[in-house]
Amino acid sequence: MSHVRGASDRLPTHPGYVVRMELEEFGMTVSEAAERLGVARLGVARPTLSQLVNERKRVSPEMALRLGRLFGNGTEIWVNLQARYDRWEIEHDPRALRAAERVEPVHA
Repeated sequence: MSHVRGASDRLPTHPGYVVRMELEEFGMTVSEAAERLGVARLGVARPTLSQLVNERKRVSPEMALRLGRLFGNGTEIWVNLQARYDRWEIEHDPRALRAAERVEPVHA
């Protein structure tokens, strides 16, 4: 099993990239956003926001709720972006695929 059937070969967009684009649309750099939104409005410290927009941190369900409120686009978009990204990563991880091959299906 080299990769899962139906899996795309293209890495989906990381939610942090979308956050970065949203911030740019508002004319803010990450530093400005952290300063202006940071703990006061978003409830996260600058390093956390920086890790997210630099695609080194996942969007947790709690962060998805906050981002949806901040940008006015709801929680679901952020949860779905992260889920697609996570799914692609696991479906292209050779170690995970080898482990999955050893799982026997349950037959009814």
